[in-house]
Amino acid sequence: MSSIPKKVSDRISEGLKKFQPILQAAKARDAGESDTVTIITDILTSIFGYDKYSEVSSEQAIRGTFVDLAVKIGDTTVFLIECKAIGLTLSPKHLKQAVDYAANKGSDWVVLTNGHIWRVYKVSFTKPIDQELIAEIDLLSINHKKEEEYSKLFILCKEGWQKSAIQDLYGQTQMLSRYTIGAAILSEPVLETIRRELRKAFPDAGLVDIEVISETLTNEVIRREVLEGDKAEQAIKKFARGVAKNIKQKTVKKDHPPETNQGNQSAPVSPVS
Repeated sequence: MSSIPKKVSDRISEGLKKFQPILQAAKARDAGESDTVTIITDILTSIFGYDKYSEVSSEQAIRGTFVDLAVKIGDTTVFLIECKAIGLTLSPKHLKQAVDYAANKGSDWVVLTNGHIWRVYKVSFTKPIDQELIAEIDLLSINHKKEEEYSKLFILCKEGWQKSAIQDLYGQTQMLSRYTIGAAILSEPVLETIRRELRKAFPDAGLVDIEVISETLTNEVIRREVLEGDKAEQAIKKFARGVAKNIKQKTVKKDHPPETNQGNQSAPVSPVS
């Protein structure tokens, strides 16, 4: 993830220090949805760095089915927020409201929050529309004095969006998903490595085909849900494309090495007859 500028780090720390008691008090009195939205809007300014007059807009009545707030940078809506009362437990029903609205708006990112719990989702425009939880943050459990605890908040900060911090986190999430790891384990280079290591451990057992190793992993080692279904198929295809792209880039660099700068080299001098 992108490093946090000191100015932003200080703002997050001070913002948490200010709003944690406010959130605790609101939770204690079971504040309603409208009061929670007010707090959320102030958090977007004090912690995340947005101008609440020009960059945070109300999209729909609070009791409507639409997302309550939209956060913009310039003319671009960067994410939508579905707000719930601080005393409510966030549910799949609440998420569906947010995702449905995001689908209609063509927005890639949705935040579902009750003020102290913030869940960040990446929306995938597949059929049917899908979403993936990228981060869950509890503002009340973070130590505002420890940057390692509040650093994840940077993905929602204005400066974080400008540095694509959330895209970096999403890339890491994709890379380390169980589906991608499953695809990597069953790739030919990894299977060859496993066979080589097994050969070292059992030199008298004879050579085993990598197809046999693949079948053993598939049937007895890796959980079937990691290898089957739409997400597994997407991970396998994405992994294969990534490997192929990497190999192609390396081949291009090998076949077309960067030209050395010969501008300062002297031309050979012909002998004088």
